[in-house]
Amino acid sequence: MDADTTTAASSVDTLAVHAGREDLAALGLHAPPIDLSTTYPSYDSRAEAARIDAFAATGEAPEGPPVYGRLGNPTVARFETALARLEDTEAAVAFASGMAALSAVLLAQHATGLRHVVAVRPLYGCSDHLLTAGLLGSEVTWADPADVADAIRPDTALVMVESPANPTLAEVDLKALADACGTVPLLVDNTFATPVLQRPAHSGARLVLHSATKYLGGHGDVLGGVVACDEAFARRLRQIRFATGGVLHPLAGYLLLRGLSTLPVRVRAASATAAALAARLAADPRVLRVHYPKLGGAMVAFESLTDPHEVIARVRLITPAVSLGSVDSLIQHPASISHRIVPEDDRASAGVSERLLRMSVGLEDAEDLWRDLDQALGGVEPIPSTRPEQTGVQSTGRFEQARFADA
Repeated sequence: MDADTTTAASSVDTLAVHAGREDLAALGLHAPPIDLSTTYPSYDSRAEAARIDAFAATGEAPEGPPVYGRLGNPTVARFETALARLEDTEAAVAFASGMAALSAVLLAQHATGLRHVVAVRPLYGCSDHLLTAGLLGSEVTWADPADVADAIRPDTALVMVESPANPTLAEVDLKALADACGTVPLLVDNTFATPVLQRPAHSGARLVLHSATKYLGGHGDVLGGVVACDEAFARRLRQIRFATGGVLHPLAGYLLLRGLSTLPVRVRAASATAAALAARLAADPRVLRVHYPKLGGAMVAFESLTDPHEVIARVRLITPAVSLGSVDSLIQHPASISHRIVPEDDRASAGVSERLLRMSVGLEDAEDLWRDLDQALGGVEPIPSTRPEQTGVQSTGRFEQARFADA
């Protein structure tokens, strides 16, 4: 497929396979090369000085041969190109982790004098902590989606939301939220949904954040983060990355590009299994409540009437571990691990109860996964309840095959 054909493609399936690889045939290659160089020879130091000056002034990626691994890498650039195409943004900038990516966004805004952030809970626990603790000098106002417009101030740097949210899978109307932001950039953490399920830029988000460690990599063997955005913001992010050194390793860039090629297939298969498991959990008397988003997806959260710590201890096929988005299924207790760093009262107000378990559904057979959940839930004494609580499904009873974004 030549570059013109790929540029015209809009299907996520086609872009996942071909984006970032358009020049391979002309190079006589089929698989993308891995460039592990940290530095690159140049015998024209005057020209190099001019390129460095241009990058320092504008943040535009230098044309021609690479200069230094901290400024850019061809393998990483292929992943950035592909992710930008999938999210339908002008550019993308990759980092060593999702938290490094979020930190770069905050630092880029702080450099303009904007330090206030409006955020919607729940967020990933470390994102919450980064904002709440003010580790980068940020001041945060937590707001419900309906109150975001009133929370915005002249010094507001951005509005941040995660939808579906980690770990409750709560969803936000991104178009309405973007409208409420006005001229303030909306940052959407799209890690759970991926561009297969939604493209936040189509709803007005200026910044789309991914922990690429999760679904984009998809195999639990690579760390990375990426921000999809317009070229103007990308230039600022490149300057922050160069100055702070939060670069993505070329091997990680290669693995992430490879992961993108199967992203639609993996997300759809895992989502179908997750929907089936959510339905069975919702009908199980040992489960108080199931959280499964209208958008669909491969994440399921449920509140167990039995001791969640015992459930974690009893799984055998499902791996009890943090992270998500791998080909194998993972389960964890957010109040103990991923959101432990969030103050207890804030966890509770965001719906992260002590009963809540978060499951990342992989590519195993649905019946095999259910048998493991069934035995893990069974034979455990219920936790005494101090008040009556409703059972059922939180957010939606949608358990059929999820719909998938294609444009």
